[in-house]
Amino acid sequence: MKAIAYSKCLPVTDTDALQDMDMPDPGAPAGRDLLIEVRAVSVNPVDAKQRAKADPKGARILGFDGAGVVRAAGPDAALFQPGDAVFWAGAINRPGSNAELQLVDERVVGRMPQSLTFAEAAAMPLTTITAWEGLFDRLRIARDPTPTGEAVLIVGGAGGVGSIAIQLARKLTGMTVITTASRPETRDWCLDLGAHHVIDHREDMAAQVKALRLRVSRIFSTTSTAANWAMLCAMLAPQGMICAIDEGSAVDMSLLRAKSAGFHWEGMFARTLFQTPDMVEQHRLLTEAAALLDAGTLRTTLTRHLGPITAENLRAGHALVEGGSMIGKAVAEGWV
Repeated sequence: MKAIAYSKCLPVTDTDALQDMDMPDPGAPAGRDLLIEVRAVSVNPVDAKQRAKADPKGARILGFDGAGVVRAAGPDAALFQPGDAVFWAGAINRPGSNAELQLVDERVVGRMPQSLTFAEAAAMPLTTITAWEGLFDRLRIARDPTPTGEAVLIVGGAGGVGSIAIQLARKLTGMTVITTASRPETRDWCLDLGAHHVIDHREDMAAQVKALRLRVSRIFSTTSTAANWAMLCAMLAPQGMICAIDEGSAVDMSLLRAKSAGFHWEGMFARTLFQTPDMVEQHRLLTEAAALLDAGTLRTTLTRHLGPITAENLRAGHALVEGGSMIGKAVAEGWV
């Protein structure tokens, strides 16, 4: 099968950072695995971070988002049948979606939204799972649109996770949604997605939040958590909660003690990595998200179509996410 892989940790500007390869098919699915024909993939920061880590033993296939068609189902699979169109985010410890065929546990796969193209659907799974778990499982925000009088601050609103978190918080909760952006185009993007207020993360965020006269009881930090830590703790209301997703330096938890506040990491690969008993929750939330996308409650965050799935195009996608100014998601679709 055709695949895009890497065998050495190299800068994205190096043509060998990702390579077009011919690799063996993954074989017949066992257990609850699905063998999926990959039609489209998106690029996430985790792809670039994994590529920059220690050199793999042999060629490694990245890719943590995909949309495609089920070709075969394992003997214990019960959620899908061959021919079903699906979308998924896979697992960090298995070969990824940057290949014509991929084996994926059905418990982390959702039925693809009927209203979206493969490219539009591929932009969604990883960020949707991350935002959904962060807001509802970790921060424990109630899924009730009745106004609460409280606010959630989403740091990094124009990124992939922020772009879906804004929509989920605005459409499914009663929280006032504050987010951060620093450029006119990112500010407009966040407002268009449903943010009530946008503050500039390059300025004094605490002063800007104070001026809004809102009680920020929840903070969802998708980037620069360590750099912003003291300010986040200062903005957080007593008995509030912070959730972070980025890999950062150690932070001073004592800053939360006086406020009886809490902190939680969100790692969307935890369920697959540790084979938790509730793995199927990711299937359920993707299924619900698909219904919300089909209803028009949510919308795809695809903003950049990279072209076919080739090493050259995926290197361009990696460069975009490494640049730190990407709006929404970049997707590659189809094989040549």
